[in-house]
Amino acid sequence: MRPMSGLRWKISLTTTLVCCLVAAALGILVHNVAARQIVGEVRKDADRDLDHALGHYEYGTAHGDVNVALDPPGLPPPLKALVARGRTGSMVGVHDGEPVMWAAGPADRHALAVWIPYENTRTRLRDIDAAILASSVLAAGVVALAGLFLANRISRRLATTAAVARRITAGDLDARIGLPADDGPRPRRYRDEVRDVAQALDSMAASLQERLEAEKRFTADVAHELRTPLTGSLAAAALLPEGRPKEMINDRLKALHLLTEDLLEISRLDSGVERADLARVELGRAVRRAVAATRLPAKVRVVRDLVVLTDRRRLDRILANLLVNAHKHGRPPVEVTVEGPVVVLRDHGPGYPAELIEQGPKRFRTGDPGRGRGHGLGLTIVMGQAAVLGIEPVFSNAPDGGAVTTLRLPVGRLTDDDA
Repeated sequence: MRPMSGLRWKISLTTTLVCCLVAAALGILVHNVAARQIVGEVRKDADRDLDHALGHYEYGTAHGDVNVALDPPGLPPPLKALVARGRTGSMVGVHDGEPVMWAAGPADRHALAVWIPYENTRTRLRDIDAAILASSVLAAGVVALAGLFLANRISRRLATTAAVARRITAGDLDARIGLPADDGPRPRRYRDEVRDVAQALDSMAASLQERLEAEKRFTADVAHELRTPLTGSLAAAALLPEGRPKEMINDRLKALHLLTEDLLEISRLDSGVERADLARVELGRAVRRAVAATRLPAKVRVVRDLVVLTDRRRLDRILANLLVNAHKHGRPPVEVTVEGPVVVLRDHGPGYPAELIEQGPKRFRTGDPGRGRGHGLGLTIVMGQAAVLGIEPVFSNAPDGGAVTTLRLPVGRLTDDDA
C-alpha cells in the first residue's frame, strides 16, 4: 500500500501546489487592480486640490484648506525636483510622521504643495490584501481536500487492481476486481482510465483462466486416451520372443506409460480435487524408507528427528522425484538431511538453472543446454504434491556447486476431520 499512498499524496500535493500558484497569481493581479484604483482616487483628489490651490495663488486669494504650503519642509525630493523642472506631480510620502498623498506644482519659482491624509487608504489596501490572502488559503484548503479525496479514490482503486493482479500472479485465477461495465443504464460521458485498466485485467484473467482450463482438459484427455492403448501395447509386447528388440520396445513403451501416468497425475493436481490423507509421521524414519524404496544411492543424515503432520504417500512421491532428478541431471554423492521439520536434498552436479530458481519448474522444460539440468514433469509433480501438503519447495544452488532443494513440512495437531 505504500506506493499507492505515495501516489495519493503526490496527486494531492500537486493539486494543492497548482492551486496555490493560481491563487497567488490571481491575488497579485487583484491587488494591483485594487491598489491602482484606490490610489488613483486619492491621487485624483490631491490633483484637484492642487489645481484649486494654484488657481487661488495665481489670483492672490487665500486657499481655504490648511494643507497647502509653499516649499513645505516635508516635500519629497523627487517631487521637488519634478516641480523645479516646471512640472506638476503627486506621490505618497510623509508629513509630520503621518502618511500623506503629496501633490505639488510650480508657483513663482517655488513649489506649491498640498497633501491629503493617506492612512485610511493604506488601511483599506491592507484589508484588501488580508481578504485576498484569506480567500487564497481557503481556496487552497478546499482544493487540497478535494484533491486528496479524488486521489484517495483513485489510489484505492489502483491498490485493489494491484492486489488482484498479485493474486492472479500467485495462481488465484478466480480473482476479479468486479467493477461493472458502466455506472448505470446510460453510457458514461467521460473516460475512466482506472476502470478501463481494471476491466482489462479482469478480461485478461478470464481469458487466461479459460486457456489454462482448456490446456488442462486437453492434457487430461490425451493422457486418458493414451492410457488404454498403451496398456494393451505393453501386454502385447510381453508376448514377443525374448531378445534385444523386445527389450527396446518394452523400454520405450514403459517410458511412454510413465509419461502418461505423470500427465494424469498432473491433471488431477491441477484440477484441485486432490486431498491429503494426513497422519503423524516420524520424519526421519519416513525419509529413510522413501529413499530406500527408490533403490537409488543416497546418504541420509538425520540431525534431529521430529513427528510431523503429513501424507506419507505424497511425501514419498516428492522425495522419489527429487532423487530421480538428482541422479538424472546431477552428480553423486546425493545427500538428504533431516533437521526438525526441514528436509534438504542436495547433489553435486551443475546445479539448477537460474530460470528455475527464479520462476520455478516449467512443464516439458529440459533445462539449460549449457548446464544440462532438467526440470520437466518430475519437478512439476513435486510442486503439485507439495502444494497439497502445504509445502513450498525452495530451489537453490550450493556455494561449492550442486542443486539444493529444501522442504519445510508443516507441524501441527490432527483435527477431527484429519483423523
